[in-house]
Amino acid sequence: MSIDTETPRRRVVNANARERREAKRDLVSHLAAYVVVNASLIGIWMMTGGYFWPAWVIGLWGAGLLLNAWDVFRKRPL
Repeated sequence: MSIDTETPRRRVVNANARERREAKRDLVSHLAAYVVVNASLIGIWMMTGGYFWPAWVIGLWGAGLLLNAWDVFRKRPL
């Protein structure tokens, strides 16, 4: 039989820490996908030439990535 010595406050703190850790992990996978997909799009553009259309994807997805990073690193819980 185990005795639960963890207080309710401690459970909340641990849950918040777990959430932040998962958010950082998700941001890293989001960044990796961003780099891989945009490198592929630039490679396709280099083979086909013409107008630099990957800029639209890079810019818009980059804005979303920045908002995600803001949410992970700068947003503070109330």
